[in-house]
Amino acid sequence: MEPASRSEILRRASIFSTLSDDELNELARRASERSFMSSEFIFWEGDPPDWFYIVAQGTVKVVKHSSQGREFIIAFFGPGEMFGEVAVFENRPYPASAQATTRTRVLGIKKEDFLSFLAKRPEVALRIINVLGGRLRDAQNRLRDLAGERVEQRVAATLLMLSAKLGPTLPFTRQEIADMTGTTTETAIRIMSRLKNRGIIRSTRGRVTILDKEKLRLLSEGPPRL
Repeated sequence: MEPASRSEILRRASIFSTLSDDELNELARRASERSFMSSEFIFWEGDPPDWFYIVAQGTVKVVKHSSQGREFIIAFFGPGEMFGEVAVFENRPYPASAQATTRTRVLGIKKEDFLSFLAKRPEVALRIINVLGGRLRDAQNRLRDLAGERVEQRVAATLLMLSAKLGPTLPFTRQEIADMTGTTTETAIRIMSRLKNRGIIRSTRGRVTILDKEKLRLLSEGPPRL
């Protein structure tokens, strides 16, 4: 990938969008391109935080594994989105694993290179702090939702969140939907079947298509509060 192409990919990331062409080109020269096949891991939980990444093409999921080996999906990242930067800033091992869900290309920037770049640009560091604050709020909201919502609401909200990033057709199995919503596979199958029978989604092996986004949104909001 040519440096100019890397610059355009970096520009898609909100924290880099206001950098000058010269600054983007300098950062692009520090970036390395890496490609991953579907299901290949980019890094594992506990690895040293030597790099952070920006998605150039494809999709990456961030997962935690329980002591029983169960996978819990924390987040998805698509083109122009950054991941792994929290561990880099905290200088602690990656708190979760990152895995490509499709054929994926990423730009990686080494921790030392990025920190030396930021040392001259405090305004970029401030934007990253804002991004991290937003991520923390999202995580807190996710935990609140898992604790307080009915399972049907969680499934609907998760499908809406995924469709906002990936479009109406989602390449996920019912097992993966269960992992993302903190429920059992059997419960996810039962709820997805109800959604299918009501014409809200179409579900085939390893793929879910949203047919009625408005009904799904209403389900995600739950019953009206009196």
